[in-house]
This record gives sequence, structure tokens and C-alpha cells, in this order.
Amino acid sequence: MKPLSPALRRLLALSRKESYQIVRDPSSIIIAFILPVLLLLIFGFAVNLDASSIRVGFLNQDAGREGARFAAALAGSRYIELVPARSREALATELAAGRIRGFVILPPDFSARVLRPGATAPVQVVADGSQPNTADFVASYTQGVWQTWSDQRAQDRAQPATAGIDMEPRYWYNPAAISRNYLVPGSIAIVMTIIGALLTSLVVAREWERGTMEALLSTPVTRTELLLSKILPYYVLGIAAMLVCLAVAVWVLDVPFRGSLVMLLLCTSLFLGSALGLGLLLSTTTRNQFNAAQAALNAAFLPATLLSGFVFEIASMPAPVRAVTYLIPARYFVAALQTIFQAGFVGPLLASDFLFLLLSACLFLGLTAWRTRRRLD
Repeated sequence: MKPLSPALRRLLALSRKESYQIVRDPSSIIIAFILPVLLLLIFGFAVNLDASSIRVGFLNQDAGREGARFAAALAGSRYIELVPARSREALATELAAGRIRGFVILPPDFSARVLRPGATAPVQVVADGSQPNTADFVASYTQGVWQTWSDQRAQDRAQPATAGIDMEPRYWYNPAAISRNYLVPGSIAIVMTIIGALLTSLVVAREWERGTMEALLSTPVTRTELLLSKILPYYVLGIAAMLVCLAVAVWVLDVPFRGSLVMLLLCTSLFLGSALGLGLLLSTTTRNQFNAAQAALNAAFLPATLLSGFVFEIASMPAPVRAVTYLIPARYFVAALQTIFQAGFVGPLLASDFLFLLLSACLFLGLTAWRTRRRLD
């Protein structure tokens, strides 16, 4: 058997040492006094649980006056941002891309049915069921606009008010509208953030505080070997945690998994690249476990929890905060996990999420390699 090269032997030895430290010295996350202040600021200014301006597509196939009046009523609602469209296909494309949360279609004979005594005037309302709360808002707001418009129309004609909309929901994904089916994939992203960013933020700082970094720098270990020895054990830990989360989600929580295991592991690997890189970057920069943990808490864990769309609707946040969410890798990881779990393989959606995760992994790992120096200063 061909002997291993010296570089590979050093890498294996360092990785084994790091694995022993993971088992023997599990790191605890210290919550400093800054955390309550930061939480108050985020909850007070950034997070908004009210879906006050939902983008809803609209297709008016009716050329009559009643259809125009109902369209004006929809546009005048302060809860709905109406997005006109020219075809049903365009609405379906916008909904699949996430640019609208639902759409309303008026049939060609809407005005004729409204004016016909005793007839019903059907209105089609389609909502994005991937987030049940938002889908309920779309249905409720549309029904409220209809009832208000119908009552005003009856009052203008000195007629009794007509009955409201008879809703017949149909969900393409998550048909039971179970919130657990999209909350569980999002919570997996939080687990990966803890393993990737918070734990690795302590590894290099721990070496400096214990004085073992000086001993490592006196050896022939290269910068690449040092970084790989810190990354590989936590990468294996992250993949193992993902498999455990998948098993619990499917077999214990009954969350449907419609994607492939290969796509899930690829998505997890890309996210772990950015999370591990960010944690090591903070650890290398601060060289102090307390400071590194606080920096990782503020730079990775809190954004992943509050600004990734895992719990709070990004569309309801202020515009400056929405812009910040585009820079958070967890936003794309949460979206990719929800797509893989609920819809399976949807190429266009997963391609954009995977691309950003790849770019962020290259960015953070590259910055970590640049900041790591084989000297004591």
C-alpha cells in the first residue's frame, strides 16, 4: 500500500485533533447584554407580522362597467397591491416566481351575471399555499373587498345586500395548509447556522487563547491544511445533522419530502460553505472566544432567525430591511429547503438559490483564507 503524503498525514492528524475537541469540549454560546437591545431594535423596526401590502395579480377578462368598478375596489384596498396582467399564464409565472402572493381573475361574463337577477357571478382567487398565513390573508382580503363593493353597490341601487363570496380553496402544495410543513424546513436552516457559524467561530479563537496556535505555527502545517482541518470535521457534523433532521422531519413530524437526497445534500453543502467560512472568518479576526461568539450571534444566527423568511414575511418588512435580506445566505437556504421539501425539483427556483449560496461560500471562505496568516502578529 502506497504511504500517505506528509501533507495528507498532517491534515488527517489535525482533523482528528479537532474532532476530539468537538467531542470533549462542546462550546456553549454566551448571550451578552447587547442581545436584548438588538432584539428590541429588530422587533421594533424590522419585523412586521401584519401582511399590510400583499402583491396580488389581477386579470380582468370582463369589458363591462361592473368589472371595472370591482377592479377599482380592489385597487383601492390598503391591504392589497394590485398587479395587472394580460393573461392567465403571466399570472401563473409571477406566482411561481414569488413576485405575487396570489391573483384574482374576473370571467368575461362577470358584468352580465352581476346585472342578472338571481344569478351568481364567480370570481377566481388563487393564492400561494407555500405560506398558509399569507394565502389566508389573500383570500380574506379579497372576500372583504367583494363584500364591501357588493354592499356599496346594493346601497346605491336601494337593494338588499347580496351574499358574500363562497370560497372554494385549492392548494397546489401543502394542501392541508399545515404550517409545520414550511416551518420545519426553515428550522433546519437555523440548526445548520448554529453548527456552521456559531461553533466554528470558536475554534481558531480557542487555539489562540490556549496557546496551541503558536505550537501549530512552529510546525510545517500550511495555511490550507490548517483551514481544512477546521472545516472538514464541522462539515461532516453538519451533513450528519442534516440527515438526522431529515429523518425526524419525515418519520416523526410527518413533513412531506418531495425532493431528492442528492439535491438536499448539495444545497446543505453550499450553505455550510458560507456558514463555516463566516464562523472561521470571525474567529480568525477576533482571536477571542467571547467576541467571536457574540459576532457570530449577531452576524449569522439572528439574521437567519429573523430576516430569512423562516418565520416573518419578508414582503411585509420595510424596503431597507428587505434589501438587507438579499445579502443573507440563510434567506436562500430557507427558500431552497422549502422548495425541495414541498415541491421537489423546481429548476429555475433552485438555480437562483444555489447560485447565491455558491457565491457566498466562495466569498466567506476566500476572506477567511486571506485573513489567515502563519505569523503571531
